[in-house]
Amino acid sequence: MQVKTRGIILHSIKYSDSASIITVYTEQFGRASYMVHGVNKKKSMCRPALMQPLSLVEMDVSHVAGKELHRIKDMQMAYNFTEIPFHPIKITLALFISEMLFRTLRQTEPDESLFFFVENSIQQLDCCEAGIANFHLVFLLKLTRYLGFEPNSDVETVRYFDLMNGIFQNNKPLHVHFLTEADSVDFAAVLHADYSNMHQLVFSRQKRIKLLESIVDYYRLHIPDFHGVHSLEVLQHLFD
Repeated sequence: MQVKTRGIILHSIKYSDSASIITVYTEQFGRASYMVHGVNKKKSMCRPALMQPLSLVEMDVSHVAGKELHRIKDMQMAYNFTEIPFHPIKITLALFISEMLFRTLRQTEPDESLFFFVENSIQQLDCCEAGIANFHLVFLLKLTRYLGFEPNSDVETVRYFDLMNGIFQNNKPLHVHFLTEADSVDFAAVLHADYSNMHQLVFSRQKRIKLLESIVDYYRLHIPDFHGVHSLEVLQHLFD
């Protein structure tokens, strides 16, 4: 079946000297993998720039239900970045976010609202000027809504955030997977923020690292077989 679909590049791996396998989160099929030939050729339809992390593309694909690998007939940019590839902080954030999406977006069924959220978030990252240091924190907590484990944000007072159950509570949970009172306050602040006001969140480097570690732990507790994030260490040193 030949279909046109928009997609978000999540991952690319070299398969041979002349071929690569790219993982794409598509509007029509959810997560899908494609074999791409002739990547390094001048006239290749899949130029390296198209396969950068979080690239927003339009594809003409041959998609066969049940197959693990599909074919791309044609691929073009759907959105031309103005900053992400050239901004050292934004490209590092893009690498981290693409890895997180690669490890979390596993469904092979379309989810229009999830696709639009991620697509819009990437465009927000490309054009935002203030609060960049908090973007990934806000993005990851917003993403939980679409993944099915959004924290309960309907609280009047913040004491302890229970990472296992996704709730704030007054008493310490009877397990070790919870945040201290101070860390819970910071977590709640990110949870209630959005891209328009994330610049108002002021954290020290140590607090931002702790927040990121807590959010990744939250993902690990709620997503089966969620393994380590290789780009996490790089990101932790980004805002030194």
